[in-house]
Amino acid sequence: MSVRLAKEVLLLTKPGENDPVKVSYDVLRRAVLTLRAVNHKLRKEIIALLEANGRLTVTDLYVKLRLEQSVASQHLAILRKANIVETEREGKFIYYKLNKERIFELSRLAEEMAA
Repeated sequence: MSVRLAKEVLLLTKPGENDPVKVSYDVLRRAVLTLRAVNHKLRKEIIALLEANGRLTVTDLYVKLRLEQSVASQHLAILRKANIVETEREGKFIYYKLNKERIFELSRLAEEMAA
């Protein structure tokens, strides 16, 4: 696969094909950062728990995963920065839930690049 940068758009071509796929550099950069964020065993477990339960507090997560609270919070911060999880405040509790729109966006980008 060859890569060329043309005015903030990457042109990706597969070997043996002539038609390049146009991908926005910003979209690709954000996708790479997001994929790096989810490519961790513990963060995958957090994502699986959020998928199964809908939304959880940091306390729920660290108890279920048998972690220190600070470790759970650090991993949630990475997922939040990558826009994989969102927060909702209810009184004194902060609930974490998956940002399904962002996950769908990444899935669509991966399908485009694989096609």
